[in-house]
Amino acid sequence: MENILCSLSYIRKIQAKFGFKFTKSLGQNFLIDSNIPRKIAESAGITADTGVIEIGPGFGPLTFELCQMAKKVVAVELDRTLIPVLKHTLKDFNNLKVINADILSIDINSLIDDEFGNAGIRDIVVCANLPYYITTPILMHLLESNLRISSITLMIQKEVADRLSALPGGKDYGAITLAVNYYTKVECLFDVPPECFYPAPKVNSTVIKFIINDKPPVSPISTEFMFSVIKAAFAQRRKTLVNALSNAFREIDREEIIKALDKLGLDPNIRGERLSLEDFCNLSNILYKDNKKINPI
Repeated sequence: MENILCSLSYIRKIQAKFGFKFTKSLGQNFLIDSNIPRKIAESAGITADTGVIEIGPGFGPLTFELCQMAKKVVAVELDRTLIPVLKHTLKDFNNLKVINADILSIDINSLIDDEFGNAGIRDIVVCANLPYYITTPILMHLLESNLRISSITLMIQKEVADRLSALPGGKDYGAITLAVNYYTKVECLFDVPPECFYPAPKVNSTVIKFIINDKPPVSPISTEFMFSVIKAAFAQRRKTLVNALSNAFREIDREEIIKALDKLGLDPNIRGERLSLEDFCNLSNILYKDNKKINPI
């Protein structure tokens, strides 16, 4: 079935019909290249047995492709003015449910139980085209909610995708990179230029996939403390790791940090951006075991 929802003329007809205006504050840019939503849906690995949670469907061009491939799609849209639009543009699909809600406020596990579990759907994925300002909060909310999903496939700003997939030592590498790598395996799939959208944004986009780990790749004694160490290391990333951690953890003596780094064979003048997730795990474990007065940030 041809995806007419990517046609600019069709989008303008829908705007005229419903009196809909683009909301800049919600980062609304709609796809006008039908190849892109099809590639996103295919990249998500969706089959006839898959349940999909789509975040921010907009006019529904990605939803259109998801509904053609999946057993059931639940589209969560924040903008209430888009709800009647979606019900019109996607009226031919009987495997779609549209919910007017903020994905950050709803109980997603309950949604999974109600919409997929009761239907016997076990393979569940998340797909979304997310605006820049909300990408990190939504992604971390999904990862920290311990959801019964296998992957998250997102189209996001390329700059953000570079940070999420960065390697140690680079300027894009940071606390969010390490958090994502704790929960998932990251795959950058393909870039999407501005001319694929209406209105055309001023930045490039990237489609990125997060495959949820069956278990984390490292085993911290205290996950909370490990992420406190990571947070402290990047809060003052121009400082050495010793100085950054000394400022953040008053209960840990500076010499203890230096000794811990020495045990790991790391230079005491090293900065946090040089450490891998495994390094941070090992460092936090040593500090945690050696100092019982630690209170995670």
